[in-house]
Order: sequence, then C-alpha cells, then structure tokens
Amino acid sequence: MAQKTKEEILVGERDFDSIFSYDAGAVRSRFLTEIRDNRKLTGIRCPQCNLVYVPPRSVCLKCFANLSDFVEVGQAGTLTTYSIVHRSEPFCPVAAPFAYGIIRLDGADTGLVHFISEVDPQKVHTGMRVKAVYKEERVGSILDIKYFKPAGGEK
Repeated sequence: MAQKTKEEILVGERDFDSIFSYDAGAVRSRFLTEIRDNRKLTGIRCPQCNLVYVPPRSVCLKCFANLSDFVEVGQAGTLTTYSIVHRSEPFCPVAAPFAYGIIRLDGADTGLVHFISEVDPQKVHTGMRVKAVYKEERVGSILDIKYFKPAGGEK
C-alpha cells in the first residue's frame, strides 16, 4: 500500500505598508510546494464536471464538489488577457513598464495571473503562447515562477 505523507503547510510573508503572514492552506501549499521542489505546475480536477483549476482550490466553482484530484498541467499556456503597467509601486517586485496577464496553462480550464517578460510590452497580445521561467532559489511562493516568457518565436 502507498504510504501517505504529511502535507506541508506553507506560510508566506509580504512586505506592503505592513508585514503580515498568511496560511496558504493545504491545497494551495501543495501547489506551491510542487513549484518550489519540482518546478511542476499542478491543478486540481473536479470529479463531477472534470474542470481543472489552476491555481488549485478546494471546492469546484461550478458544481460545489470537494476537490482532491491533483493533476500536473503544462509549463506553457495561452495568454487570455493582459495589462501593461506603466507606473512602479513600492509593493510590486517588478519595475514599470511591465506586463502581467492571465495564462491558461495547457491542461487547465482556468487562468493563472502572472508577469510576462522577455518581450517588449507593446508586443504582448492575447493568444500569445508563453512558458514558465523559474527562479533558481525557490521558497514556496507564487513568485518562485519568476515570470512567463514567449514560448516560441515571438519577441
């Protein structure tokens, strides 16, 4: 029989106007741990509607089923919408101008919000194929994905 291991619960800190901690919860912690330890992106599949949520959540938004079936999704995806930011803010880890958008990863039915880089912000477009770029040192944060960059010949 497979031996069940104890799930690790991650706690994150952010430096905004004040420093605070938050509990990522069991589902989100597993998602962040896979990014940190294995450079893998995971979603969670609904057993009733078959939707795959990225980032994972504990309850299906469509049918309210409890979710527990983690699945690996692709490292690449399609940019479904985006925004170009022209003003730097002290809490943002990226200097303006930069792009961020919603990426529907291959194998997922929902989108993940993240930075888009290694492309002129004026050349970012809906439908653009992008892939994940990871930080070398990862700590269990969504920012362990440094950004997404064009997946193919787009620059």
